[in-house]
Amino acid sequence: MAGKIVIKGARVHNLKDIDLEIPRERLVVITGVSGSGKSSLAFDTLFAEGQRRYLESLAADARQFLQQMERPDVDSIDGLSPAIAIEQKAGIYTPRSTVGTVTEIYDYLRLLFARVGEPTCIRCGRKIEAQTLEQIVDQLLSLPRQTRILVLAPIVVRQRGDHRERLRELAREGFARVVIDGHIHELSDEIGLDKNPEHQIDLVVDRLIIREGVRKRLADSLEVASRFGNQLIKVRVQADHAAEPAREMIFSQKFVCVECGISLPEITPRLFSPNSPYGACPACAGLRTMNQRGKKSQSDPDAGPCRTCAGTGLRRESRAVKLGGKSIADVASLPITHAIGFFTELDLAEQKRIIGQKILNEILDRLGFLAQVGLGYLALDRRSMTLSGGEAQRVRLAKQIGSNLTGVLYILDEPSIGLHPKDNAQLLALLKQLRDGGNSVIVVEHDRETILEADHVIDMGPGAGIHGGEIVAQGTPHELTGETRSLTGNYLAGRLQIPIPSQRRKGTGNFIVIKGAREHNLKDLTPEIQVGAMTCVTGVSGSGKSSLVMDILYRAAAQRLHRSRAKAGRFEKLIGWEHFDRVIGIDQTPIGRTPRSNPATYTGLYDHIRDLFAQLPDARVRGYKAERFSFNVSGGRCEACAGDGVVRVEMYFLPDVFVTCDVCKGSRYNRETLEIKYKGLTIADVLDLTVNQALELLTNIPPVYQRLNALREVGLGYLRLGQAASTLSGGEAQRVKLARELARRSSGRSLYILDEPTTGLHFDDVKKLLEMLHHLMDTGNTIVVVEHNLDVIKNADFVIDLGPGGGANGGAVVAKGTPEEVASVSHSSTGRYLKTVLEIVEKVPQGTEIIL
Repeated sequence: MAGKIVIKGARVHNLKDIDLEIPRERLVVITGVSGSGKSSLAFDTLFAEGQRRYLESLAADARQFLQQMERPDVDSIDGLSPAIAIEQKAGIYTPRSTVGTVTEIYDYLRLLFARVGEPTCIRCGRKIEAQTLEQIVDQLLSLPRQTRILVLAPIVVRQRGDHRERLRELAREGFARVVIDGHIHELSDEIGLDKNPEHQIDLVVDRLIIREGVRKRLADSLEVASRFGNQLIKVRVQADHAAEPAREMIFSQKFVCVECGISLPEITPRLFSPNSPYGACPACAGLRTMNQRGKKSQSDPDAGPCRTCAGTGLRRESRAVKLGGKSIADVASLPITHAIGFFTELDLAEQKRIIGQKILNEILDRLGFLAQVGLGYLALDRRSMTLSGGEAQRVRLAKQIGSNLTGVLYILDEPSIGLHPKDNAQLLALLKQLRDGGNSVIVVEHDRETILEADHVIDMGPGAGIHGGEIVAQGTPHELTGETRSLTGNYLAGRLQIPIPSQRRKGTGNFIVIKGAREHNLKDLTPEIQVGAMTCVTGVSGSGKSSLVMDILYRAAAQRLHRSRAKAGRFEKLIGWEHFDRVIGIDQTPIGRTPRSNPATYTGLYDHIRDLFAQLPDARVRGYKAERFSFNVSGGRCEACAGDGVVRVEMYFLPDVFVTCDVCKGSRYNRETLEIKYKGLTIADVLDLTVNQALELLTNIPPVYQRLNALREVGLGYLRLGQAASTLSGGEAQRVKLARELARRSSGRSLYILDEPTTGLHFDDVKKLLEMLHHLMDTGNTIVVVEHNLDVIKNADFVIDLGPGGGANGGAVVAKGTPEEVASVSHSSTGRYLKTVLEIVEKVPQGTEIIL
């Protein structure tokens, strides 16, 4: 054994003073229902302490710029390695950040193009080569013996004028002849040139015959020609017969087009960076987009690709360097699977292959890791800001694997998010690769396959919030299946399961039809969606699910039903939207990006709670209105932190840290506001309650009860009302949005569109979510859900399976129909996995007692 991480007395958030031993250099899964304390253990205890110890290890002069991080509430942690967290959150990205820059593949790409790229002229496209005098001499000496040559120096390249003074200077230098527009002239003669047309003037430096002993004279003549021709040399090879034309050989000792005279700057890696003034497009400054007024734009929704650089962010000279016929921008725009093929087939000359082989190997390895985590459909120039949480997490995972670190503690938050079951095996192989490299890998996960492949499983629970925070069971996956007290173990063993509906809904007979969907990789699809039923759109990562459902269906319906200004993806016509009164789109984008936003503010609870406090006798005596109890405006809030409850501390080379305000101790309110109490609780105390606790306190206030009950129904009873939105996972944020919609009265003519609602959900939470979705449909509503979870797919009335691959290989309908019909389609990846789920009929063994 490689030892253990020993935790004593962990009390962070809802952890109940737990003691735990985690084996090192193993793949460990922490699972349990939502809110059971998984993240509190993995991230807020293990990772937070690892980061704190790293900062303490820095020199004193470095630590003076960093505020001391608070120690997690734990007695001791022994055996802790340097920790790296790979979370769902998309991270702090700028408009310049791309998949290529995050993974550092683009840095290797810049180096490769700088070392072995082939420059071309930005005007005529001719290949530009720089050669030494020795190389030119050797090339000329390889000509057949007795070949007659003229060594020339280009003096005037396609320029108007009579050039008399320049010709006189050459004569004074002692030269005898020049070639003007293809004809030889004696410099001693009077040469009159027309000023209007462009002229080509080459100085005749020497006339030679290739034979033994000519090397020294040839080298001297070439050196003179290079000096007068500004490092450009022409050699006219005379024909053996007068009837045959002479041919010209052009050599350059610098990167200059011998035809146009246009030079390229020094070719270094910075020339290929849109973030460097040497490589950035001068029009958009490397941002790749311009608004309608022709100004560079980072986030203007109406901005389009910069016309000067064609949306690449690079100047013309950068794009003129080619490799295998492609510029660096061309390569960066390829889907990763295509880029792998391009570099695998790249044929370099021997010398360039020697120079570039190590760089190529690094690029191919890192591209391979991205493909292995199911991101082969992405391109290196894809902006990081456009990635989903799951995609961003897997991009960072691929980067970590490429770094080849050892002895590190990796902590991952549900890396299977957004992955089709087909891609899961590759992800697991990468996690095991990290482990086999001498690292400890801890994964917070609910995915069945990941749990079953773990070396060690820790099941948290037994419930959520105050009912969680304990270790229910731990051991190998097999040992966990024998623990009847473990919810996870019961689902893994089949003692508990999510049932298949006894019958499928047929719908109302009406349809909503998207005609001619062509957004991104969609191949002119016309899918039909049954009104009054649940349709699951599934497929491998990058197959076009979100493009079809979120970019086209939701936005187009919102334009028609709510006059939304959001631009929909490309399609011809939306038929059947008249069957609905409203459309509700629920994705995983944050409900807010600051500590001010929380479940109470988002669902409207906060307004009713403030009204309640404003009506209390003590508040009325003091003249306090509802605004007094808002932490968003001056008056009742703590001014030291402006109502945030925390103070933001810049960490420079690390992510910013939020620390509790010293004045209000995190309550957000000033002392006078906190003197007003309801049943002994201040408004800060009420916001600190969980949803379940608040239900007991505020059950007699109908609008409050309605919203709280909706939050509980979506499995968020453990959330605190005032919990900062920035701390919510994508799945939690999505369910808060769903709860807000559930609290509203429905006419039964609503179209609900959900994007992977099972994110962050345990088997038991998925079961509750499905019960709620079925309830929505029982009242006549229609649901369209993008999902990979097989338990959701098998509960759908209809399935649309997109694929067959991701990116350019996707965008087509592979199978459609009921789950049973899709399961019968042999070439459907979803169908193959769905078939195994539909065929398994597991029974609880006789006499087995389930203790929950």
